[in-house]
Amino acid sequence: MSGHSKWATIRHKKGAADAKRGQIFTKLIKEITVSARMGGGDEDANPRLRQAVLKARAANMPKDNIDRAIKKGTGDLEGAEYVEITYEGYGPNGVAILVDALTDNRNRTAADVRSIFSKHGGNLGESGCVSYLFSRKGIIAYSSQQYSEEQIFETALEAGAADVSSSGESIEVTCDPDDFEAVLAAMQAGGFEQEDASIMKVPEATVPLDAEQTRKALKLIETLEENDDVQEVSSNIDVPDDFEMDE
Repeated sequence: MSGHSKWATIRHKKGAADAKRGQIFTKLIKEITVSARMGGGDEDANPRLRQAVLKARAANMPKDNIDRAIKKGTGDLEGAEYVEITYEGYGPNGVAILVDALTDNRNRTAADVRSIFSKHGGNLGESGCVSYLFSRKGIIAYSSQQYSEEQIFETALEAGAADVSSSGESIEVTCDPDDFEAVLAAMQAGGFEQEDASIMKVPEATVPLDAEQTRKALKLIETLEENDDVQEVSSNIDVPDDFEMDE
């Protein structure tokens, strides 16, 4: 089955090593809080909250932190009021970039994101300028050192996945967002332990760049991800399997 952008692979290959644990928790707490505020604190009745809590548990966030974040969202505890904003723009060589943020200060976040784009050879665009190039999909990643693509493929197909692809050290299962929880549960029941699992914006087509262009574009993305208000960065970069970022 054909693959999609390899950006998801690069993200979870480097994410654990690059990101600070405290920063990861900050972003997850924001997502849990907003999810609870929008859909209530009952995980069974709030799919977005279930997914946020799933990611928090996968990151080994303590249960007390998760519970406090939910209570802040439902109003049982005081907390900041976050709003969701998506920024659209272009990186070096015109690659498309989407930035999903949760912020309690729109002006601060807009200025920070605009500055990061500018400093790394990109620029912000108008709303809608690149979002049409992406669609939401569930992505579940497994280590190719631990499992074979054939093993993953058989179980994933039976579970209702739309695609299975290999890229570097990772095997990625792609599914419709509505099927995400069912596919993930079926894979876990089949004995497969995921490295990463989330619903993300995936490009319909990718743009190949040379090594130096890829390095510049990924540096922009990394810097965006380091901002506490930024939750997710999506791009249509086609990253080669053997690409290595500079240390």
